[in-house]
Order: sequence, then C-alpha cells, then structure tokens
Amino acid sequence: MKKGIKVRLVSYITIVLLLIVLLLEGIFIFGIHSYYLGTAMDTLTSRASTSATFFNKYLEGYSINERARYILENLSREESSKVEVLDPSGAVIINSFGFASKEHIETPDVTSAQDNHIGTFRSITPVQGERILAVSVPLREYDTTIGILRFSVSAEPLYEVILKIAINAAWVGLGVIAFGFVLSLLIAKRIVGPIQQLTEIAQKMATGNFNVRAQKRYDDEIGTLAVTLNYMSEELGKSEKMKYDFISSVTHELRTPLTSIKGWGETLLVGDLSDKEETLQGLEVMTGETDRLIGLVEDLLDFSKFQAGEMQLEPLIYDLRKLLEELHLQFRYRGQPKQIHLYAEIPEQPLPVYGDFNRLKQVFVNLLDNAFKFTPVQGFVRITASFSGGQVAVTVADNGEGIQPEDLAKLGTKFYKGKSRQSGSGLGLAICKEIIELHGGRLSIRSEPMKGTVVTVELPLHQGPQPESSS
Repeated sequence: MKKGIKVRLVSYITIVLLLIVLLLEGIFIFGIHSYYLGTAMDTLTSRASTSATFFNKYLEGYSINERARYILENLSREESSKVEVLDPSGAVIINSFGFASKEHIETPDVTSAQDNHIGTFRSITPVQGERILAVSVPLREYDTTIGILRFSVSAEPLYEVILKIAINAAWVGLGVIAFGFVLSLLIAKRIVGPIQQLTEIAQKMATGNFNVRAQKRYDDEIGTLAVTLNYMSEELGKSEKMKYDFISSVTHELRTPLTSIKGWGETLLVGDLSDKEETLQGLEVMTGETDRLIGLVEDLLDFSKFQAGEMQLEPLIYDLRKLLEELHLQFRYRGQPKQIHLYAEIPEQPLPVYGDFNRLKQVFVNLLDNAFKFTPVQGFVRITASFSGGQVAVTVADNGEGIQPEDLAKLGTKFYKGKSRQSGSGLGLAICKEIIELHGGRLSIRSEPMKGTVVTVELPLHQGPQPESSS
C-alpha cells in the first residue's frame, strides 16, 4: 500500500523518539547500576580495610589461627557480611558462621590480596547460586602476608532493586513514546493537512480549473507554496485565455483567405473564362490570399519549433549594414498607397555580426511590416542603426496608432495578439524576440498611444575579421 507523508512522518518521529528513550534508559540504568554496586563496594572495602588495619596493628605476634578465632569472637552482631579468614594459599581457615573447611577460594580479590594488595570482586553471573560482592585484604606480620581477611555480601538484593527501577523506567519510557506518538500524529496532521489541500487544488488545476485558490494558513514554506500555487493558477488562467483568444484569432485569419479563395474559385468555375480581366483579378486575389496562408502557417511552424527548442541557427559573419540597405530598397515603395515615407539612417562603417542571415532578415522584415501596417496615411517609418560598447542597435520607429500600456508589457508573449483589428497571427513579435535572444541580443519596445512605436534590436558586434561581403 502506498505510504503517505503522514505515515512516514509519524514513523520517523516514533523511531527517533524510541532511539532517544532507549539511549537515555540505557544511560540511566547503567548509572543506577554503577551507583548502587559502587556504593556497596566502597562500603565493603572501607569496612574490610579498617578491620584489617586494626587486626594487623593490635594482633601483632599472633598466629593466623589465633587471629582467626579472635576475629570470629569479636565480630559485631550487626555485621551482615560474610567474613572469612584464609591462609596465604586461599584455603578457608574459618568463616563468620564458625565453620572451617579445606575450600580454596581463587577469585580475583583473593589473588590480589595474595600479592599484598586490596582486592575486589563483583560477580556478574551467580557464584554458588548468587551474585556476590567481595573484598580481600592481606593480614600481615612484619611485612609478610600470613593470611587474608575476606568480606563478601550477596548482591542479589541490589540487583532486585535495580531491576525494579529498570522496570519503572521502562514504563516511563513507554509512556513517553506513547505521548510522543500521539503528539507526532497531531503534528503530522497539521503539516499534511495543508499539503493535501494543495494537492487537491493542483489536481483541479490539472483538469483545467484555474479558478481555484489555496488558503495560506501559515507564514512558512507551505504558506509560500500556497501563494506560489495561486500565482501559477492565475498565470495559467491568463495563458489559457490568451491561447483561446489566439486560436480564435488564427481561425479567423485562416477563414478569411480560405473564403476568398473558395469564392473566387467558384466564380471562375461557373464564370466566363474568356473574360481575361476578371480571370486575372481572381487569380491575383487567390495568389495573395495563398501567400497570407503560407505566412500564417510558417509563423505557426516557427513558433512550434521555438517552443520545442528545435530551432537551429546557421550563423555566419556578415555586415548587418548591407541587410539594412537591402531592406530599405525593398520597402521603399511599400508605403506609396498610403503616402508613408521611409527614412533610413545607416552608418557608413561596417556593422559585423555573427548570426543567421535569413533569421535576422525575418526579424527586420516583420518589424518593418508591422510599422507600415499600423502607420496612418502620410505617416513615416524610420530605420536607424548605431553601435557602441560592443553592441549594434537597430531601431524601427513609426508615428502610428501606438500601443496601450496594458498591452505593451504582454507583447512578445505566446498566444498574445493584442486588441488590434489588423490581420495577423499575433506570433510575429514572439518569434522575433526568440530569434534575437538566440543570437545573444535583446528586443525592446517603447510606445505611446497615438504617438507611435519604437522597436529596438540590440545585437553583439563581432570582434574579429571583418566580412568581405554580405550574404
């Protein structure tokens, strides 16, 4: 089954909490164990050392057997430890119960006392049925070890206390883990809840509903994500509207020439082909409308290539000045029907650039075509070229109807045609902008309503050998 963020978050918090509790429990139990057993061992060592010092000092000259009887006779009735007197080999001479045996004790504490040191021993596993604590101190006569005084006590009661404390600590640890688990559920719910809401909104957006909005509950990363999702939804909605407007516009642009072509085709089919003037007029209209269709299709193909990142340039070094002069000659008579004057200010120095000649020509043809299209009767269009700081700037200016401020910022974006009633796909500027950016340049537009528009294209000058001729 698919695990959600909530399950993983609760699992991770519980695991971390469990590890922390186990670590703290281990440290606590180890500390309790060391404290209880260490305190008992220190007490036992102190009593054994004090007793051995006393007996060594005041029983000097007594044999080990005599000392053993004396020690046994003078044991305190409150003494809870088992006291044993051993000979140097470790054999028990007598113990606090009054018994003598031939048993040899070879525990580490006895071995250490045989080497004239105070020895301690703590058994982890039961010895003769129980775990013990033992301390052995040498009994000396004139710097010679004549026996060993051994104090031992059962450690079982201490281990029972430690076990009870460990069990209580375990219950406390389980309570902490349970509390942490419930707390993690609450935390996970507060974190996952907004994420689930954002997921539902994203799913609705995926189905095309861009009117939904996410609620910003917290001023954190999730809140920022909600704001970003709302912004994305708004932008997608705008893009979707522009796309539908674009489709509607392109459909209209396609329908108009097709209607003209179909109309004149039917006229020629049913008409008198001997009327040469009418036939030529019909063929001229059909040819013009076909050119319009070809232009629309080429715009759509170019735009789809740019969107897919499949546009390939074929750059060469050439003089941009030659291209601008060629365009000046090409468009000189374009404005005659509307008495529009075309001016050109092109420097005499070469303007070397490294780029795709055909694509750059496409850009400037589109800009000039737009300028003539939106310039009124007896207006003007001006081409200006200049260079400075390693950049060449070409401007196409007109005194046409201009662009409204709310439309100016959107020009050059995909699917945006603007409010103009002039024919066209609305893709021209978007394609021009993409071409210029592929050349490492920049396209900018300035405009004022009823005063005109200025489009500036900036391209990097080529630093190197100058081109001998244009393409």
